[in-house]
Amino acid sequence: MAAGGRRRRPLRYQSLAALVEDSQWPFLFLVSDFSYGTDDYDGEGNEEQKGPPEGSETMPYIDESPTMSPQLSARGQGGGDSISPTPPEGLAPGVEAGKGLEMRKLVLSGFLASEEIYINQLEALLLPMKPLKATATTSQPVLTIQQIETIFYKIQDIYEIHKEFYDNLCPKVQQWDSQVTMGHLFQKLASQLGVYKAFVDNYKVALETAEKCSQSNNQFQKISEELKVKGPKDSKDSHTSVTMEALLYKPIDRVTRSTLVLHDLLKHTPVDHPDYPLLQDALRISQNFLSSINEDIDPRRTAVTTPKGETRQLVKDGFLVEVSESSRKLRHVFLFTDVLLCAKLKKTSAGKHQQYDCKWYIPLADLVFPSPEESEASPQVHPFPDHELEDMKMKISALKSEIQKEKANKGQSRAIERLKKKMFENEFLLLLNSPTIPFRIHNRNGKSYLFLLSSDYERSEWREAIQKLQKKDLQAFVLSSVELQVLTGSCFKLRTVHNIPVTSNKDDDESPGLYGFLHVIVHSAKGFKQSANLYCTLEVDSFGYFVSKAKTRVFRDTTEPKWDEEFEIELEGSQSLRILCYEKCYDKTKVNKDNNEIVDKIMGKGQIQLDPQTVETKNWHTDVIEMNGIKVEFSMKFTSRDMSLKRTPSKKQTGVFGVKISVVTKRERSKVPYIVRQCVEEVEKRGIEEVGIYRISGVATDIQALKAVFDANNKDILLMLSDMDINAIAGTLKLYFRELPEPLLTDRLYPAFMEGIALSDPAAKENCMMHLLRTLPDPNLITFLFLLEHLKRVAEKEPINKMSLHNLATVFGPTLLRPSEVESKAHLTSAADIWSHDVMAQVQVLLYYLQHPPISFAELKRNTLYFSTDV
Repeated sequence: MAAGGRRRRPLRYQSLAALVEDSQWPFLFLVSDFSYGTDDYDGEGNEEQKGPPEGSETMPYIDESPTMSPQLSARGQGGGDSISPTPPEGLAPGVEAGKGLEMRKLVLSGFLASEEIYINQLEALLLPMKPLKATATTSQPVLTIQQIETIFYKIQDIYEIHKEFYDNLCPKVQQWDSQVTMGHLFQKLASQLGVYKAFVDNYKVALETAEKCSQSNNQFQKISEELKVKGPKDSKDSHTSVTMEALLYKPIDRVTRSTLVLHDLLKHTPVDHPDYPLLQDALRISQNFLSSINEDIDPRRTAVTTPKGETRQLVKDGFLVEVSESSRKLRHVFLFTDVLLCAKLKKTSAGKHQQYDCKWYIPLADLVFPSPEESEASPQVHPFPDHELEDMKMKISALKSEIQKEKANKGQSRAIERLKKKMFENEFLLLLNSPTIPFRIHNRNGKSYLFLLSSDYERSEWREAIQKLQKKDLQAFVLSSVELQVLTGSCFKLRTVHNIPVTSNKDDDESPGLYGFLHVIVHSAKGFKQSANLYCTLEVDSFGYFVSKAKTRVFRDTTEPKWDEEFEIELEGSQSLRILCYEKCYDKTKVNKDNNEIVDKIMGKGQIQLDPQTVETKNWHTDVIEMNGIKVEFSMKFTSRDMSLKRTPSKKQTGVFGVKISVVTKRERSKVPYIVRQCVEEVEKRGIEEVGIYRISGVATDIQALKAVFDANNKDILLMLSDMDINAIAGTLKLYFRELPEPLLTDRLYPAFMEGIALSDPAAKENCMMHLLRTLPDPNLITFLFLLEHLKRVAEKEPINKMSLHNLATVFGPTLLRPSEVESKAHLTSAADIWSHDVMAQVQVLLYYLQHPPISFAELKRNTLYFSTDV
């Protein structure tokens, strides 16, 4: 836990109880010292003058409201959207002895290192206490004894508890083997949490006292502004300057960290190990403690007293994109116990506190959700072109690379800050323009309001939170201008979500997310009270918003669906996986006028963090996600992007997968492989209007079955194709191209395609790109042109299937045009770099040809443009 020397900005919190019940969270830092907030931008993204930060939150509250941020796993107020159940007893019996032992050591080593830093922070806090006490009895005291005892209340006790714990645990980790036990140390640590309870109860008073003393005494102000924290033993920095305010927060942070470490230890400890019951007991004590802290603080922290003396609680807040006057505006929406308020940050001049400007409010008694068939068609909002969204992603990726280079070269902090600011601007625009899912609310006394969200998940969260509050006996009301001013004024202090949910809102040492392929098997679901037609969808985050990636088949008329369907999902810096369970609606009258789609009912939803330590193994990791009483069982494993680049040629030359395209076409005496022609024909026959065709993953077992049939040249191919789910057929076509021994556009020409697409002059680019096509072997070229015309026909149905040329280029570009293993290793280091440097360019190459007027093989070969550059 790095000691920060800056004055702490308002903090973003999440429920301690919710987090520690989640076995997916390894090491979690709840407080981010560095983040781009929205403080410097108004709701439309215009830059504002930065004023001094509003005072830090005075209560050590960890908010229970769900957050929109994809970096934090949101959880509903009632616990309906919980994350994986814990303690993870189901995992413990399967722990491999050797691996579990190693993992426990890794967990403890990381925890010990942070414990050392924590003890140094407590020492720094205690250092001025003795001289302050010594002066308190003199004629010129800096502080009174009472003030000193209030500010430093219980710090000495907490220090002694952790020093003893560290001194006992350290030698055990250093002499680590299978016989070492340390559960009793954690049990003892947990049993002393009463000291922390006393500290928390006094925390607000301690901060207020320190602040007052700083204002009235310059000497104390100097002391409290710059306390020296000793660096870790191996650190180059001997000391770091930290404020007293920041250090007083550290004990609150620490309890969460200890509890999360207990989770990780339990996960990797066999049930029959002597430590297991002791760690379980320590976890139970810690969870009860954290729950009691939140229960005590919740009403005080989120309450607003109206001028009439009534109490109103903040339940949930987050950033949403509102469609207003036919344009998109970023709003901060606040849900109180009796009212929904939509606000934007006001522009402020330098030196002034920032405030929210209320755009509108609706008392919950007057708020209704129009049914899809009742709602009017959306006002005309021009969707942002896909290629412009992709351009923003390219800029963001390029800026990230520049920032990393600057850091590696120890560049100037000003240059880094400038790049970060530019990156934030692009991420802000991407966030503003990417959502497309309508969320409409209506005031029964008048106006309707329309928000656009990136996911059904968020829409369901907001709807459920509002409907839960509406079950209470609510009264309609009108706020006076004074009441509205008081309520809006409270929003800045009460807000729980401080940062817009974009990918740069995290510390530099946080995980950049996963790049590669996530294999997910959705097994089954239990807990449905009535038979229904059920299916699941899978979403992952990408560039700050969530994208639907896969959909199971509908299991009809059942309370226990058993899908057992496997999907392969491409990840682009993803950190979370969401599973949503739906009841399929076949009533064609229930059509949403906003997007012309039949509305299916969400039965449950849940989210887990994609912890690299858990998923980056060769073995499947099985888990259960709980959602509104429903349990969905699934398994997953991950293949990194550099591993996915490895192509394994088929050893037998009889099949089609993994066999050179020239060999297959020669054997078949065809110009285009039979598998390509048949899959394309089937997609055009019955899948061309399928929403998300080629983007939504097909079931992996179906794809493997089709692969086997094509490889065996089975006479039942056509019958099997006609019965197969269309997404599986689309997936088989993509798999065929991905498993070619070399990509369709060849390893040899890859560097030339990359150079050609980067040319600025249109004529030079045209000359180069056409020449490169002519240079391809004939089977590759004819197959590529055949696929090109098919993808153009798919894109013609974009209003129905939602697949633009750009979407299709994004799906197929990296499959048809990929660097060889040698090429990728030569100039790239990280998975994130591979994605940013290569994939964007691969998409652009395919998009160039898709947007080009029709290209015929004969015309291309006949046309002998002079092109002197040797390829």
